[in-house]
Amino acid sequence: MNNVTVGLLAHVDAGKTTFAEQLLFHTEAIRRRGRVDHQDSFMDTHEIEKTRGITVFADQAEFTYKDSRYFLLDTPGHVDFSPEMERCLQVLDYAVVILSAVEGVQSHTETLWQLLRQHRIPVLFFINKTDRAGSDPARVLKEIHELLSPDAMLLPPQPGAAWTDEEMAFLAERNETLLERYLEGKLTDSDCSSALRTMVKRGGIFPCMQGSALLDQGVEEFLHYLDAIVFTEYDYRLPFGGRVYKIRHDARGTRITYIKALQGVLKNRDSLAYGLEPERSSERVTGIRKYNGTDYSAADWAAAGELFAVVGLSGALPGTGVGECTGILEGGLTPTLKSKVLFEPPVHLKELMLVFGQLGAEDPSLNVSWEESLQELHIQVMGGIQLEILEQIVAERFGLRIAFGPPEILYKETITGRVYGCGHFEPLGHYAEVHLLLEAGERGSGITFVNKCHPDDLAVGYQNQIGQHVLESGHHGLLTGSPLTDLKVTLLSGRAHNKHTSGGDFREATHRALRHGLEQAENVLLEPVYELRIRIESGDVGKVMSDIQQAGGSFEPPDLTESKAVITGTAPVASFMNYGARLASMTQGKGSLSLRVSGYQPCHQAEAVIQQRGYNKNADPAYTSASIFCAKGEGYTVPWEEAARHMHITIIQRGNTNHERNH
Repeated sequence: MNNVTVGLLAHVDAGKTTFAEQLLFHTEAIRRRGRVDHQDSFMDTHEIEKTRGITVFADQAEFTYKDSRYFLLDTPGHVDFSPEMERCLQVLDYAVVILSAVEGVQSHTETLWQLLRQHRIPVLFFINKTDRAGSDPARVLKEIHELLSPDAMLLPPQPGAAWTDEEMAFLAERNETLLERYLEGKLTDSDCSSALRTMVKRGGIFPCMQGSALLDQGVEEFLHYLDAIVFTEYDYRLPFGGRVYKIRHDARGTRITYIKALQGVLKNRDSLAYGLEPERSSERVTGIRKYNGTDYSAADWAAAGELFAVVGLSGALPGTGVGECTGILEGGLTPTLKSKVLFEPPVHLKELMLVFGQLGAEDPSLNVSWEESLQELHIQVMGGIQLEILEQIVAERFGLRIAFGPPEILYKETITGRVYGCGHFEPLGHYAEVHLLLEAGERGSGITFVNKCHPDDLAVGYQNQIGQHVLESGHHGLLTGSPLTDLKVTLLSGRAHNKHTSGGDFREATHRALRHGLEQAENVLLEPVYELRIRIESGDVGKVMSDIQQAGGSFEPPDLTESKAVITGTAPVASFMNYGARLASMTQGKGSLSLRVSGYQPCHQAEAVIQQRGYNKNADPAYTSASIFCAKGEGYTVPWEEAARHMHITIIQRGNTNHERNH
């Protein structure tokens, strides 16, 4: 049987969950259709989802149609829960994008589209709510062509109908083999149907259908087309490999790891490896579960193409490859806001750390961290709605009453140019010395590590330790204490002691070398920016462009038509978070705004932010740039300004070559 994983994606309120209910009902996976407004849908089972009428968690269902078994993932539509949605993209075979026939392509739709193309997932469109007043499927198809892809193809309402000349020409224009047969007058319906499957799989054509999920119009036809178009090729004969896409905990706190099997067969009680070399872990699977909604059945095995869950893995996170599949896939959507957790007795910090440890495993984008200098627990979020949901989750699942501080912009820091940093850690009975080259990295590259240390200077095991400490999270800059990013760190040399080097000595020396370099560098404050797209009346162009400039944004020359204008550019998140309401006021509600976080750029008001933050590196116990040396049986501290003169290794620069001189 053909196993196919299909994800449903949409802007909020496009009717995605109702569409899922119809698919399950038509395939007899459920006996009655639920509705979001009746709070009885099969997919939105959590009380929070029922109350708010939105999908918050990516849940799955299973149905069969003809000769295929489908694993259906209903993903969140609200932008605040985009990381949850993006984690599901890593395991999809096909995606179905639902659009409203009234609202059409909306801001989040464009974000979804960009992610789907980035992950190279075949896409089918369904224009929903054609029964509503103001619906205009033809206009929506035009928007798809203009804003998403000109390769979206409207399929005939009735499956099995003969291909029209217009449809054949549309397909032939995008396929050389078909074009040749079309020009010769030899192109057949069979040729087109066969080519459509392959072209959809390769991302050359995006089939488009329409109907009303609420009134059960177009759903049966969609299923017929789905069966005719989609196919997968998984090999269960290979050694097992898969990818984790979700982590949950049951009522007893048992960790449940959800996996997509990409090849082979996994049996209960098998040992399963995961993680990155050289510290790849291996644990025994103590249970296999096959989920359908909130229900599951225990299984003895899971095969290629299936979605399932296992018990027994304690450390695998979403995106982690398991078995023969290695590496960790990281999402492109990252939070731009941070907030502190507010609590008071009887809630205890230790209990709270356990709770957010679970939540952080389920949603790694939260980046839960304890700020030692502030004695505060911080999380990172996409928006205010996410904080409201988290507050409810903590209350309902764990019985704790907490609140969150106002969300703040998540700034980052980097450097320009290149500097050398050295760190020495030698209190009595310890020894480690590290020499690094710090260079500005490409924007969005994070922290990267390059090893140019010779094994004769330092054992490979110690070199690997230094690399791990460079890449571990928690490094922050000295302007505002914000996370460090876009930094290329090269290990030049180092030294250990045969007797005294132990434990975390190289961690201490590495951190001091990094900070020693930062102290000498020109540090830069970065802020998150949106990629913006604004559609307005032509008469509003001048005032909108002026407004964007005043808010620190930039833009390309507008794309003008007789009555409309499209402005594209970038703008700081800090000044554009609530810009939708302002745009609506300026354009009398006729403007539309699409915002997508597109990375970080130098902060447009750095001095003001630095002053407002008031970060004091000298008062931060986690920020230590001084080195520690030992003389006459006692350790002594040397400030960073003088540390280089005390080092036991001197790095001499001659052209592009590093030379060592030992003291």
